[in-house]
Parts: sequence; C-alpha cells; structure tokens
Amino acid sequence: MNENQIRKIREDFPILSEKIYNRNLIYLDNAATTQKPRCVVEKMEYAYYHLNANIHRGVHYLSQKATEAYEEARSTVAQFLNADKREEIIFTRGATESINLVAFSFGEAFCKPGDEIVVSAMEHHSNLVPWQMLCERKGMKLRIIPMNEKGELQLDVFPHLLNEHTKIVAVTHVSNVLGTINPVKEIIKIAHQKNIPVLVDGAQAVPHFAVDVTDMDADFYAFSGHKIYGPTGIGVLYGKEKWLNTLPPYQGGGEMISTVTFEKTTYSEIPFKFEAGTPDYIGSMALAEALLYVQKIGLDVIANYENELLNYAIKRLKEIEGIRFIGTAERKCSVISFLINDIHPYDIGMMLDKLGIAVRTGHHCAQPVIDAFGIPGTIRISFAFYNTKEEIDEFIAALKRIVPMLVSKK
Repeated sequence: MNENQIRKIREDFPILSEKIYNRNLIYLDNAATTQKPRCVVEKMEYAYYHLNANIHRGVHYLSQKATEAYEEARSTVAQFLNADKREEIIFTRGATESINLVAFSFGEAFCKPGDEIVVSAMEHHSNLVPWQMLCERKGMKLRIIPMNEKGELQLDVFPHLLNEHTKIVAVTHVSNVLGTINPVKEIIKIAHQKNIPVLVDGAQAVPHFAVDVTDMDADFYAFSGHKIYGPTGIGVLYGKEKWLNTLPPYQGGGEMISTVTFEKTTYSEIPFKFEAGTPDYIGSMALAEALLYVQKIGLDVIANYENELLNYAIKRLKEIEGIRFIGTAERKCSVISFLINDIHPYDIGMMLDKLGIAVRTGHHCAQPVIDAFGIPGTIRISFAFYNTKEEIDEFIAALKRIVPMLVSKK
C-alpha cells in the first residue's frame, strides 16, 4: 500500500485522530482488539434504526428483513472462510465461546475416562482452559505439543503424541504472544491420518491473511469479530457438517428446538441447534460488514503491508540496547513481544501510555507461554493495516527516551 491508500484508510477510523494526553494516539494493541471503521458502526446504527426486530420467529416485515440480513451475514462469513456450506457457520459471542461450545459438546458425545486431548504449548487460555475443564469433568489427560526456544512447535514430536486414546487436537493458527504462524494444514493432515479431528483457534489469523478452511481441511475453526474490525460480543465457529450434525447442543432455549413437550425436546437442524436464544443479529450484520471491508482492501495486500511493518519494526527495535525478543519464529505475523534489560514490562507500558502510545504488557492470557521463557511477561506491539512506519519511528523514539530513565533507577 502507498501513503495515499494508508491515509485514506486511516480516515475510515475516527479513533485514530484521538488525542491521548494531548498527543496523537499511536495504537499498537491490535492483537487485543482492533479499531472499527465507520462502515461497521454505521451498519449497526442502520440496523437498529431500520431493521430491528427479533429474527426467524416473526411473520411481519421487520422480522423478515432482519432474518434475511442475519442469514446473509452467515453467507458472507461462509464465503470469507471458503466453507462448503453456510450451515457450517455458527454465530457465537467470540472465539472463546466457540471453543467452549466444541469442548462441551464434543466431550459429551465422544469422550470418556482415559481419553486424551492434544494442545500446543503456545495456546491462549481460551484454547487451553476449556480442554482442561473437559479433562477434569471426564477424567481425561491433556498432552502438549512442545515448542523450541524460537517459539516454533516441534512437529517431529507431534505424531508421537497421537494414539488410540486421542480424541481431538486443538491448536492456535497464530500465537497471540509470539506471532508464530503454525503449520496448521500439516498438523491437520497428520491428525487425520489417525482419524483425529482438529480445532483451530483462528482469532489471531483471520485479520491478517486469507483463511481457507476447506483447503486446510479443518474440522472446527473459531474466531472473534472484534479482532477483525467488527464489534465486540460476536464471533464465529465453523464446523464440518458431519461433526455439527453429530454433536449435542451446547445450550438449551428458544430457537434451537424442533419440538418441545414436558416429556421430550427434539432439536432443530444446524446451525440453529447451536444458536439458543435471541442471537446478536445486529452484531452479525456488522461483522459481515467488517469482513467485506477487509476483502475490499484485499487480504493479500493486508498481509504484505503488515509483514513490511513487522520487519521494519524488528529492524528498528534492534537499535535499542538490551532488547530481548520473545518469539523469533521464521514464520511470524503482526506481533512482536520483547523485554529490555531487566526493566519490568509494566513500567515501560505505563510510560509509553503517557506519550500516547498504546501497547500491551503482561502474560497476554497465555501464562504457560510466558512461564516457558522464564519471564514475568512481555511488552507486546501488534499491527493492523492502518498503522504506519512513522508511528513505529515515534514508538522507537519514545523507547529511546524512556529506557535510560528506567535503567538509571535500577
């Protein structure tokens, strides 16, 4: 992207013009949540003012129009992920709920004491804790794909973790701490050779490059709307039709039923079986708008530009004396975690904030990853396509100002 394109894109995001402590906002916390373009917010406003009615259940005009828009949003998501069928798309509250849905429903249907689940050593808590809960509930065992000192999974170990007791593999597509892009297609292929299904946590992947669930042959794929320029509280679970038809519902209530008597309830077909109650139909429309927005820019264009930002930032950060990068995988995406000397990450983060620069510090909801490196946490910067090299330059200048002040206090 050229400067004019970036400037035009930035105009779509009003918050980027905000002043923080009388300084221009430099937002480098995109892995936590992305900012929202005008079209997404305007879509929500339009829907509330012109389409607001409960979906699927009404015969009146507004209900029918809202239902059409909701189901059109489902089709947009299916196309975005290249799913075979729109019915394979379930709307949830986010990647966390999507993973919890699979962990509960799959566990109820297929798991028993003595069975095993395989996850990776670099999982976000959202793709770890639900599986731990399943293991505790069912008397199962959790096995871990190890990673090396660069923050790459040791794939040579992975096949040896799979056996007749393995029920499912759950792995992140991109690490939210390390930025590592995992070879999920290869992982899925290895697991499928033993007829083991795979869930992929795609929360950190879909904002940054094209994802094709059919090509990778994922059994389940989860992501959150707020990380891809959509609203909070909306997310997606993709699941192969064969699995969704087999799994029991995650929640009970309205909409997910076929018939109800006091004696017995039968359930609706997919995807409605997994969408109990009134869904966030407004959020789904806004999420679809966000996906169309990034597709208009072009996911290949986004990937190339963000990779340019990543490499530029790494080059500039190497100018900082005492810097230590956490996660140096060959294939990285949009995230840099680092420490400087023995300065606590929180101290640097707080001082950057006073200069209008938003970064993330701490364990990033991935404590086992942080523990593996034997550190208290990291400073994490993460990019979106509206970030610029000029912002990186200002960030580096701020670090060069801050670090000597904090080192002198030691």
